[in-house]
Amino acid sequence: MKQHGFWDDVKKYRSLLLMLTPAVLFFLLFAYVPMAGIVLAFKQFNYSGGIFGSPWNGLDNFKFFFGSGDAWRVTRNTALYNIAFIVVNNVLQIFAAIMLFEVAGKWFRKLTQTVLFLPYFISWVVVGAIAYNLFNFDVGTINVMLKGLGMEPVDIYNTSAYWPIILVVVSAWKTLGYGSIMYLAAITSIDTEMYEAAEIDGANIFQRIMKITIPNLMPTVIILVLLAIGNIFRGDFGMFYNMVGNNGLLFSSTDVIDTFVFRSLTTSNEIGMSAAAGFYQSLLGFVTIMLANYAVRKYDKDRALF
Repeated sequence: MKQHGFWDDVKKYRSLLLMLTPAVLFFLLFAYVPMAGIVLAFKQFNYSGGIFGSPWNGLDNFKFFFGSGDAWRVTRNTALYNIAFIVVNNVLQIFAAIMLFEVAGKWFRKLTQTVLFLPYFISWVVVGAIAYNLFNFDVGTINVMLKGLGMEPVDIYNTSAYWPIILVVVSAWKTLGYGSIMYLAAITSIDTEMYEAAEIDGANIFQRIMKITIPNLMPTVIILVLLAIGNIFRGDFGMFYNMVGNNGLLFSSTDVIDTFVFRSLTTSNEIGMSAAAGFYQSLLGFVTIMLANYAVRKYDKDRALF
């Protein structure tokens, strides 16, 4: 009997493999090939030598990064913001998906879904402009209203304490529609016979949600949270930069690894130090996702990523 080989599988599934080729090429070109640039973290970069011709300098770039006093601050901010985004965004998205699923009117559901989804398509540049027009001390909408009511204006752009709340709220507003659609798709795939049986047994809407919807959503929740945890040390550069910019008064509560690396490149031109910070960020993300996946496997290996 002829043994079934690798090339036989390639020939059998050639159409599926052809469809997969663009995604494979994308990740090869933009994720794996650039990994060669990691060597910059261990070099004293100069333009004459280039990436591979510049002299090695050991761990000096890491010493500069950690000795700057900013490493702990940007790491803390990045992790705490992402934890807040994961918790708040997922809770709100699940709530919105359940509400949309339970709404009886089909046209109302579609309208609400569309309205929730619209912010996802708004550029962070536009969101930053909206925020500026809301929070500006002199002519911002909020302060104009406060002055009209005889109250003192609030200097939001010079007060760092407000920004953790503002950024979490803006992130939730922008991602609510996109995330709720994923959870809504998971809810609609739940066997309707379970809901019918629960109704026959006298379960009300809250009991059906708690006993059927949420338990069946947990595999989807775990996968999405695991994927998000993999990026827990990667800040959304577009959001932080366009909302805050280079306002040094807010760096204590808004500066993340991504904005720190960008600012280092544009102000000090320290490419090696920036590469070291990026390598440190990637290493933290890798360790985090491995630990999170290990914890999930110990709990239920069928729900782990790998």
